[in-house]
Amino acid sequence: MGILDGRVAVVTGSGRGIGREFALSMAREGANIVINDVGVSLDGQGTDEDPAAQTVNDIKALGVGAIASYGSVTDYDAAGATIQAAIDEFGQIDILVNNAGIVRDRSLLKMTPEDFDAVVQVHMYGTFNMAQHAAGHMKEAGYGRIINVTSQAGLRGNFGQTNYGAAKAAIMGMTFIWSIELGKYGVTVNAMSPAGATRMTSALFERTGTAPPPESDPALNAPLVTWIASDQAGHVNGQILGRTDFAYTIYQHPKQVAYMYQDGGMDIATVGENFDKILGQHLQHVGMSMPGGMEHKK
Repeated sequence: MGILDGRVAVVTGSGRGIGREFALSMAREGANIVINDVGVSLDGQGTDEDPAAQTVNDIKALGVGAIASYGSVTDYDAAGATIQAAIDEFGQIDILVNNAGIVRDRSLLKMTPEDFDAVVQVHMYGTFNMAQHAAGHMKEAGYGRIINVTSQAGLRGNFGQTNYGAAKAAIMGMTFIWSIELGKYGVTVNAMSPAGATRMTSALFERTGTAPPPESDPALNAPLVTWIASDQAGHVNGQILGRTDFAYTIYQHPKQVAYMYQDGGMDIATVGENFDKILGQHLQHVGMSMPGGMEHKK
């Protein structure tokens, strides 16, 4: 008996890497899986590969059902067709993992509007498209698990990733809002910032000639996401979770940490006199921390 017996999951971007590990882990726990993957390169260009079909075969070998879906999450109607495929094939949709993503890294002064749009379309719009189509079915059923994949690039910032970081920060915001809107219907919405060495980080290891460390195994992300997708995690809602090395983590939600107050408001001179003494003590570090490993840009 697995903790997801009888459940049906759609995992986007699950032909390879971290998404594939999510799908395999859920399948081992008894879930039927829709593998959604358009089989593109890292920057979103088409290829002749069919990673979705291979993952479907690997999941079927585990004794559960699996089908492939090739619709792009950026296409609203195609996203709906992917959710409908789960219902047509397995009768329901219980779990949605919004994992699909691409990268086009460039600094602000070099990034083109096309670079920005392409990444935001996959990550931010894709997450919205898939969730909106799935949420109605989950509400009607009185049960659902939506897990959005975010990143430290959005939560903390990373050089050269305006497009990617903006989309991943937006996913955090959507997670908070949807958890409020859907929680009363038995649908939880959480986000996960995973880590791991995949296609997106392979170039770094190739340049340095080093092998990925054991803690960069993308499979290490899957147990937490699989558990969050189960009945056991009904009390976990609106949370930002993550992984660093061999540890699972939880992020503190952005909140006010200090107050500079004067009755009636302040003029510019008063702000200048008091800022460093009050708010300046709480200036925060910006940028990703990578103790012992690589943060996966996902």
